[in-house]
Amino acid sequence: MRALVTGAGGFLGRALVRALVARGDEVRALVRSEPDEPLDAPGVEVIRGDALDEAAVRSAVRGCDLLFHLAGVRRATSLEEFDRGNAETTRIALEACAAEAPSLRRFVLAGSLAAAGPSATPRREEEPFAPTEYYGASKARAEQLTLSFRDRLPVAVARPPRIMGAGDRENLLFFKIAARKLILAIGGGERSLSWIDVDDCAQGMLALADHPAAAGEVFFLASPETTSVIGLQESIALALGVRARRVPVPPAVLRSAATLSEAFGRITGKKLPINKKLVRQILAPGWVCDPGKARERLGFVATTPLADSVARAAAWYRTKGLL
Repeated sequence: MRALVTGAGGFLGRALVRALVARGDEVRALVRSEPDEPLDAPGVEVIRGDALDEAAVRSAVRGCDLLFHLAGVRRATSLEEFDRGNAETTRIALEACAAEAPSLRRFVLAGSLAAAGPSATPRREEEPFAPTEYYGASKARAEQLTLSFRDRLPVAVARPPRIMGAGDRENLLFFKIAARKLILAIGGGERSLSWIDVDDCAQGMLALADHPAAAGEVFFLASPETTSVIGLQESIALALGVRARRVPVPPAVLRSAATLSEAFGRITGKKLPINKKLVRQILAPGWVCDPGKARERLGFVATTPLADSVARAAAWYRTKGLL
């Protein structure tokens, strides 16, 4: 089969490209700029183009059997920016498939638990959207657009929570803090977290592409092993081989740090690791989802232990000189 992956240069995109190549698929990798890791493996056709460029997307999707839409925006300062990067690119990809890929077997959207919103108890797919920030609202809109095409295209939506593993930059801040032998004990108590290893997530995306029961449906892709904000930091400290001490951090301090960080970013044009989106996520009562539907209907289970995923991430950071 021939698969198009938009956002192929990103963390999940690279893992998905690897998984597709490993099973013998031809891959078109749509990237906006040169990726951090090369994608020029046998069976991969790298196409330079913006996911907002309708002509480029239409050209890329022609002759494809599968489309995985991963292109999107994780950091922005306004709802309009998030909507453009996440919802508008989804509309363009859907319309391109409807016009140029009449034999498409599956359109798979990489959604997010953020669209469902935070919760201290496991969220299920049938619950209404309850995003609490712009990123989640834009991902909810992308999901709504995707499902609005289900009478015209065989669509499916994956909703992963926090994604871990080698190649991840989103969680680097936690590793840098742990490397300084610190664990942030943020006021407000334990906050439960669902998560998934990046390679498990890629396999879940393939299950959504292949299984007949996935058509027209939404699935949380998450490990059955949950953790917490403190538990994640403790796992990272263990992987780094450091004995970290807990440091109490009032929520107000985190909020102030995010405000200052974003002000610095506006002045310098640099995006620092801490921002209001990340802080809102950290201070939420929890981010937990139930992976039962994917297990029961698709037979998909994420099997990588957190300790292994974190250890691989730590090794990758060291290789890249990031720690």
